[in-house]
Amino acid sequence: MKDFITQLNPAFDHRNRLGIMSILVVNDWVEYNTLKELLNLTDGNLASHLKALESSEYIRVHKQFVGRKPQTTYGVTDKGKEAFKAHLDTLEAILTIAREGEDS
Repeated sequence: MKDFITQLNPAFDHRNRLGIMSILVVNDWVEYNTLKELLNLTDGNLASHLKALESSEYIRVHKQFVGRKPQTTYGVTDKGKEAFKAHLDTLEAILTIAREGEDS
């Protein structure tokens, strides 16, 4: 079990980052306000988690103007998809071991 724990990606330790990545891996691009509403986060809280994921190169940001209003959207990178999948695979392995222990 100890080996599995070390395989978890610390970038996804926080539930808000798990939520962001879960949303982004199933959508091409998601607007900032949509993420904020879906995850029920404040601007500052969401921005800090997005910045952490962006600095790890797990997400990319696209800024544009729609009419006269700025619009910021986020998408997951290939590196982010791979890292998130590996993290989920490790979580699944840990859960499998835990469930097998319950059956004993």
